[in-house]
Amino acid sequence: MANNKKGRNGGDRATPNDSSSRDHKPPTVTGQCAEVLDLLRASDAILSFHLTANLAIPEAAARIHDLRGMGFNVLTVILPEVEFRGRVRRNVALYSLGVPSWPAPGFLEERAGE
Repeated sequence: MANNKKGRNGGDRATPNDSSSRDHKPPTVTGQCAEVLDLLRASDAILSFHLTANLAIPEAAARIHDLRGMGFNVLTVILPEVEFRGRVRRNVALYSLGVPSWPAPGFLEERAGE
């Protein structure tokens, strides 16, 4: 009968899945996510309206969500009122990078369980 053992170690032992066995590096970020990340790194904080209206990033919240999914520590503060282009806007997101910017607190521990 054929040996049908699966896995990279031949099935003889469990594959190590702890975070200490890996070299953790920030992921490669491309496209609009890279553009948003560069803007966050270059400024203390940036308004969602600035991303969408001035920089033509139509789904800024989705890009922030994507960056968080990659483990970046993006912080959000909802401002009750902001004047933007001469009008008062309500409940506007203000994004910034936390310290450390990668990995977000708890990110590697969450990934170790997968």
